[in-house]
Amino acid sequence: MPTLNLSTNVPLDGVVTSDVLKDASKAVARILGKPENYVMILLQGGVPISFAGDEQPAAYGELVSIGAVGPDTNKKLSKALADILDSKLSVPPNRFYIKFYDVKGSDFGWNGSTF
Repeated sequence: MPTLNLSTNVPLDGVVTSDVLKDASKAVARILGKPENYVMILLQGGVPISFAGDEQPAAYGELVSIGAVGPDTNKKLSKALADILDSKLSVPPNRFYIKFYDVKGSDFGWNGSTF
């Protein structure tokens, strides 16, 4: 059930968003050790974002997972996602923040119930 929500000020016109989604999904599943069939990726482009006082390409992400987050995995995932955003959307790694949330299964709904 890992869910990654990515927002960027980069317009997505002309971007092959399926490549970003696919690469992010695979990275999240691999690094967190979760089945990819439970991974959800959301991508919003053209979001007004100011970072360091300007509106150059930037991004913000939030990852929610039941377990599997922690210092080592967070660092690996931050690097992998920064690389994807840099290569696919030209967002430099130093203009990307990501926040990690570890939640209890009872705090995350799916299939008409909770985990």
